[in-house]
Amino acid sequence: MVPVWKFVASMRSIKGNYYGGCEAKMGLVNLTIDGQKVQVPEDSTILEAARQAGIKIPTLCYLKEINQLGACRVCLVEIEKVRGLKTACVYPVAEGMVVRTNTAEVREARKAVVELILSNHPFECLTCDRNTKCELQALAKQLGITDVRFQGENTVFKRDQSSAAIVRDPDKCVLCRRCVSVCQQIQGVGVLGTTERGFASIIAPPFQQLLNETDCVYCGQCVNVCPVGAITEKDDTDLVWAALQDSRRHVVVQTAPAVRAALGEEFGYPIGTSVTGQMVAALRKLGFDKVFDTDFTADLTIMEEGHEFLERLQTKGKLPLITSCSPGWVKFCEHNYPEFLDNLSTAKSPQQMFGALAKTYYAQKMGVNPADVFSVSIMPCTAKKFEKERPELRDSGFADVDAVLTTRELAKMIKMAGINFRELPWEKYDEPLGISTGAGLIFGVTGGVMEAALRTVYEVVAGKTLEKVDFVEVRGLEGVKEAVVTIPSLGEVRVAVAHGLGNAKKILEKVKAGEVEYHFIEIMACPGGCVGGGGQPLVSGPDRLALEEHYLALRAKAVYQEEKTMTWRKSHENPAIKELYAEFLVKPLSERSEQLLHTGYTVRPKYRALTWQK
Repeated sequence: MVPVWKFVASMRSIKGNYYGGCEAKMGLVNLTIDGQKVQVPEDSTILEAARQAGIKIPTLCYLKEINQLGACRVCLVEIEKVRGLKTACVYPVAEGMVVRTNTAEVREARKAVVELILSNHPFECLTCDRNTKCELQALAKQLGITDVRFQGENTVFKRDQSSAAIVRDPDKCVLCRRCVSVCQQIQGVGVLGTTERGFASIIAPPFQQLLNETDCVYCGQCVNVCPVGAITEKDDTDLVWAALQDSRRHVVVQTAPAVRAALGEEFGYPIGTSVTGQMVAALRKLGFDKVFDTDFTADLTIMEEGHEFLERLQTKGKLPLITSCSPGWVKFCEHNYPEFLDNLSTAKSPQQMFGALAKTYYAQKMGVNPADVFSVSIMPCTAKKFEKERPELRDSGFADVDAVLTTRELAKMIKMAGINFRELPWEKYDEPLGISTGAGLIFGVTGGVMEAALRTVYEVVAGKTLEKVDFVEVRGLEGVKEAVVTIPSLGEVRVAVAHGLGNAKKILEKVKAGEVEYHFIEIMACPGGCVGGGGQPLVSGPDRLALEEHYLALRAKAVYQEEKTMTWRKSHENPAIKELYAEFLVKPLSERSEQLLHTGYTVRPKYRALTWQK
């Protein structure tokens, strides 16, 4: 008897957390912090030891597993028999060490450090996008700073609004280098770095180029880690408000699967709370004519991409097939791995598939002029703002998507409208583009696309019901996951899942070198997949440290919990998808499907040619 699924655990690339760290057994050391005895692993820092003891040392530049370099000097502490104050975030513990975190000298030094930062920082708090969510603002309050003693010249830099997705405001930058670390070390893109020296230092692309002149993929991870308002998404809320107020427009909205797992954080819900029904109700109150679910076209993506995979397997086409629903990953591939462009699935992302159908199938079905349809998507992703601008995504004769809002922007609109989110009833999506399956929902987490595709591929090939639909082997925050799946008549299918572009590079380099061989690879640009997208609610450095479980794992758990309650859990079971093919598309990979739902890619240089001026 052929086993239905045979997973061979490998995890040989990465076994630690999603940033690629590995766990090892360490000895323990004993130290005293503020009179309290503490025992911690020998590789700990003073900051980590203090956190374990329940002692909070203030930080600004520090971000666990991302940025640990003591750049801001806010975490200064006294160490007995050690000259001068030391930065707790990088100073290692030692046996018998005695640390004091709350002496008069320490408090005064920390205040002076923050005041110096504030002395070269715009006092635009009331109009800043990060007002009330700014870590510098919170730190100043925590330290009791009511006045800045230091005054002098301020740096003045140009604001970079060149890209469709991200805005850089260097005047607000505190040189913490979090964005540099995540861009270089985690994502492996390396667009941001420190240039110039001393007072003129600035975080910017090489030669201070504009973002749209670089190979930035607009993943937004720099936005997620910035403690102030120096890097933000480009705000498109005014564009959407204008459409909603235009009586000539038929405004439809789609919501990505990961949005429901994070939106509640903006309204005081614990991380990991799903608010699907309230989100739908809020969108209706905002005035959208129809509220639909991107999960619908996630199911459609599985139908198209799954059949594309089968076609390549059966015809010995280009393998491995690599997923293409993450626009940050696609742009990264176009810049850095053009030799793999033929490996990318030609299937558009669920966002773009929805947009194409909204202005064809849906408009036809509703008797609405396609020119009057204004298609809005709510995404956890800043790169989606760039994706909607791609000129090739206009196969209906119109732009597939007219406006993209991040999860944060949606929360902003709800608050602007005076909607009491927590009091909203639980409402359902509109039909037919609001009907979905659990397979579409798990697109929001790393490994979800792979799991959804294999559920459908198995049943299409085997012609029988797949009883076991939960494949935990491809889930979780490991940076790289590998498995071997046995499918009747196909044999062993080798698959891999990577999230975070740094991990994508590891996989691709191994494939190039011939060290590994896969049939199917899922790549998501953001750590954790879409739940960790660059447009999701911000989680501050101190908040991250305070959580018992990683915030990405908590959001993923919310997705999986909701998925288990779904009526259908396989994309091909979706009755609205069946109806779509029967009425409009005919079949997967049909001529009409190819026209509306598939696309091609562009080889892009790493940087545009520089124009030197005297």
